[in-house]
Amino acid sequence: MSRFTTLPDLALRTFGGSVVAASDESFAEKECLIRPGRPGFQAETFGSKGQVYDGWETRRRREPGHDWALVRLGMPGVIRGVVIDTAWFKGNYPPHASVEAASVEGHPSPAELQAAEWVEILPSVDLKGDAEHHFEVADDGRYTHVRLNIHPDGGVARLRVHGEPRPDLSVYEGLGLDLAALQNGALVTTCSNEFYSAPNNALAPGLARHQAEGWETARRRDGGNDWLVIRLAGRGLIRLAEIDTTNLLFNAPAAVALTGFDGEGEGARTVELLPRTRLQPDTPHRFTLTHTDPVTHVRVDIYPDGGLARVRLHGHLA
Repeated sequence: MSRFTTLPDLALRTFGGSVVAASDESFAEKECLIRPGRPGFQAETFGSKGQVYDGWETRRRREPGHDWALVRLGMPGVIRGVVIDTAWFKGNYPPHASVEAASVEGHPSPAELQAAEWVEILPSVDLKGDAEHHFEVADDGRYTHVRLNIHPDGGVARLRVHGEPRPDLSVYEGLGLDLAALQNGALVTTCSNEFYSAPNNALAPGLARHQAEGWETARRRDGGNDWLVIRLAGRGLIRLAEIDTTNLLFNAPAAVALTGFDGEGEGARTVELLPRTRLQPDTPHRFTLTHTDPVTHVRVDIYPDGGLARVRLHGHLA
């Protein structure tokens, strides 16, 4: 696994991503590109367009050019790496691909996006059939859309666009927001354990449908406890903490504690947000906080181990 894959997939459908246009989708629809989960396949399942694929597949080109798909990122941000997955496409995968990115604010139409200024963040690379291809991106620009180009045609099961969310928080001026939400720019920076599932899952939009969509640790045998540290969307004052153990029936933590930090490193000021407090399994918990100090980071300690479906920290930017 590449290091960048620990960062959220900015294009994921469940994070608000959308495939807004494609040059062709004759055999399999473009929307499959950003579905969550591994691509599925069942041999000899034929529809009116041929073998059914869990991916995007274009017709065989008989003219010059190449096929492409335009993706609106659910979370605008800095792209650190892309994964082009040709799972199950063995004789019909594209031999080459490239990726471009653009920053277009507002709600542009496909025609407006086509006319936008695009930057190549991944030059043409070779692809193999039925394989995951990981490519690091060395570009610090903030982007809202990407364009996957396949040369000349064929099928791609999934496109993953991993990076750091960089939203426009100016729209929340004077309003409350979830300072721990991925879509607002929060990120888990360190974590004691992520054996079963990634800690950034706890900051994801929406509700977890099952326990794999939250954060879950291995069983501890050393007498300690597990924890994660969240870099907030911005320095802010937290008024309400939501600690959700939904779907965690026999592996929920017994208790939780929240500690805030204003700044990083040894000089950071420490603020107790929530003392060690009992939790129940499969339950959304809401705790009103009464501290008066803004913080930039929050450490979530769970005792002794287990999992959390979601962590929400509602407040105001300082």
